[in-house]
Amino acid sequence: MANGILNIYKEAGYTSHDVVAKLRGILKQKKIGHTGTLDPDATGVLPVCLGKATKVCGLLSDTDKTYRCVLLLGVETDTQDTSGTVLEKREVTAAKEQVQEAVMRFVGDYDQMPPMYSALKVNGKKLYELAREGKEVERAKRHVNIYNITIADISLPRVTLEVSCSKGTYIRTLCHDIGTALGCGGCMERLTRTRAAGFSIEDSHTLSQLEQAVQKGGWQDWLLPIDAVFDGYPRVSVTENCRKLLENGNRLPIRGLQQWEPKWEQTDVRVYTDLGQFAGVYRFQEAEGDLRPVKVFLEKPGQ
Repeated sequence: MANGILNIYKEAGYTSHDVVAKLRGILKQKKIGHTGTLDPDATGVLPVCLGKATKVCGLLSDTDKTYRCVLLLGVETDTQDTSGTVLEKREVTAAKEQVQEAVMRFVGDYDQMPPMYSALKVNGKKLYELAREGKEVERAKRHVNIYNITIADISLPRVTLEVSCSKGTYIRTLCHDIGTALGCGGCMERLTRTRAAGFSIEDSHTLSQLEQAVQKGGWQDWLLPIDAVFDGYPRVSVTENCRKLLENGNRLPIRGLQQWEPKWEQTDVRVYTDLGQFAGVYRFQEAEGDLRPVKVFLEKPGQ
């Protein structure tokens, strides 16, 4: 079984679940998970975790992301993108300067209403399921942050944007809200995720490219090791005498580490065996004066 993370380029027409299903067939491996849903019509970066790396799916899903989108002004739909039913069309009378001002107003903290056509659950049922039944339910706004918006092009009624944002941000809803602010309505026409969890679109691979690489051999060169996700954490290794504690997922005494700095008490650290094998992420416990496992990836002997 392969363990690691693949940077997949999701093409239009596939759901994120479709990508995982196809990968299971290509790689002949069941234990695969994706790190953040993209709508079927959307394209771009979709990090996929294999084997033991599925333990970090949640961590990668919760990271900041960057998108390139095309906002179509003057059109409102029930899904907030052009795949939905048109609810209203209006003339776009705003000048470019007004569009620029309206767009930049959304940079910063932003309370966003999740769209009905989304996978969020209310009382155990997904919103898009309720929407397909013609129901609209009350839902709370979610606090998101738009770190930066670059206006790449304005060719009215279309506006091309590059958006860097926090987890949980709906770009469809951002497009809708910009259109509302301009008084003409708007929806998302195209969406590409260009960056997620440190993975960029330039280094991504399509399913067909991966399939060809599997047939030729050498596809594992594209597989990022699990510990690369935690590259920003300090690295520590245990002594040979402490290896058994590590293999069994126990707490680690500071004296059992080959190196330790007091400043690391304030952050998580990635821990390796004395032979250089990545074991997991640990956190210092002030009361006990030792390290507690947060995420363990090292298998116990005999497993």
